[in-house]
Amino acid sequence: MIARCGVLALLACALASCNRTIEIQAPPKVETKAELPKLISTLEAPIVVPMADIQAALNRAAPTVLWNINQYEDACVPAQRAFKGGKVLGVKIFGQKGLKVTPNLGCQIVGRAVRGPIRLSGKGQILQMTMPVSAVVSVRDVGGIIRQETATGAVNVTASVRLGMRSDWTPTAKLDITYNWTNPPGIDLLGRRITFIKQADSRLTGVVAGLEKSLPAELQKLNVRPQVAQIWRGGFTTILLNRENPPAWMRVSPQKLGVVGYNANKTNITLTIAAQLLTETFVGERPTDPVPTPLPPAANTLKEVGIVFNTPVIADYGEIEPVILRALQKRAAKGINIRNVGAVDATFQNVTVYATENGRVAVGIDLAAQLVGKPRTRTSAVVWLTGTLFNEPNSAVLSVHDLAIAGDTSNAAVNLAIRLFTDPTMIGTVQAALTEDFAKDYDHVIAAARKAIQERRQGDVVVSAQIDKVESGRIEATGQGLFLPVRATGSGTIKYQPMR
Repeated sequence: MIARCGVLALLACALASCNRTIEIQAPPKVETKAELPKLISTLEAPIVVPMADIQAALNRAAPTVLWNINQYEDACVPAQRAFKGGKVLGVKIFGQKGLKVTPNLGCQIVGRAVRGPIRLSGKGQILQMTMPVSAVVSVRDVGGIIRQETATGAVNVTASVRLGMRSDWTPTAKLDITYNWTNPPGIDLLGRRITFIKQADSRLTGVVAGLEKSLPAELQKLNVRPQVAQIWRGGFTTILLNRENPPAWMRVSPQKLGVVGYNANKTNITLTIAAQLLTETFVGERPTDPVPTPLPPAANTLKEVGIVFNTPVIADYGEIEPVILRALQKRAAKGINIRNVGAVDATFQNVTVYATENGRVAVGIDLAAQLVGKPRTRTSAVVWLTGTLFNEPNSAVLSVHDLAIAGDTSNAAVNLAIRLFTDPTMIGTVQAALTEDFAKDYDHVIAAARKAIQERRQGDVVVSAQIDKVESGRIEATGQGLFLPVRATGSGTIKYQPMR
């Protein structure tokens, strides 16, 4: 008991000798800014062409009268031969095998074909085209025997069209055309059936060849490339993700464009382009706008991943400092008793928090303390603590680990201010005050980002996206504040929509 009192007496004397203000060197302050990585997004850019526009263009381009026939045939009715016991023109003939009894009968063939309306329909990536054709063919002056006979015919021309795109953004169309005569033109002459499919087919071949050229040519008139160019230019933009706490901006810079494919239905043909974008997030001042580059060639393939971007949750240190100060003042009001020291009367005047080296946070506590009833032991100091920030994956709850006095305190080991913050309960008070839930800030930032990317018009181009998934990373101490990186992923489109 005597030995114990002797130790306390020595400690009290040592403390009494430190009735002054002491200085502990503050940890170095780090001014690093919150940096977010550049990310690659891919958005769909649909270009919709009404089926009726292409159909109307084809009907304008294709003539109504497809072809005319006006030619003389030497053998409309070929020579007939009689065989033993056979008949020619109803007269029974006897003679040798193959006896020629009538000459070739010539005639003038006159006719034309007229098309009906060209119709287009689609299913998936295949465009279907149909064109009905009706033909009228007459034979005149058949060998001086028959003055004129007329025949009618009908044929359906159909085509399966596979659409494509060249690297210079010129649409292509590969046609697989077939046709069949539903009513072949023909006439019964002198007991024989005379058809005119050969003459009609020779001209129908030219019509088919013309369709194979006209459809791609008409597609090129639909201004696909100018629309693609508008989408490309409109993709270069800067979007305000969050107006304040903190101000955050997303800068979008297109990198590539590629064709995903076509989709045709009864009313429209949709050309879907994939736009690969570089998304950069900036905190604080608005970044300079990206400079549009010339439209690049169409890329072969682009991986569809949707939109990906970062948006930061940042807590200003000024928001945390009063929380720690209030916690310490409440602790002092309840009374502080330090083991092997005794009851301490402490006044906490100010708290300073900032980022320091090695990703740690520095906490400076400005205080005055004395042993209760012993004013000569009064000490004023700014005690500096440092600790490591921690949060669970995808959690906005901050805690601080390894909180301890910073620097070498061996020369002031018995100073009362130092002894206060070697006490586990006092360290626990500061750690509890530093445990912060950023859920409200988190929700505010995500809500603002959702609204910002919902629709963004840049001239005649509208960028719109939705967030489907949100993930957060590790909290960091930066010069701008406590920084929680949040990664948002979703889907979106870039559309050409001229303003009216």
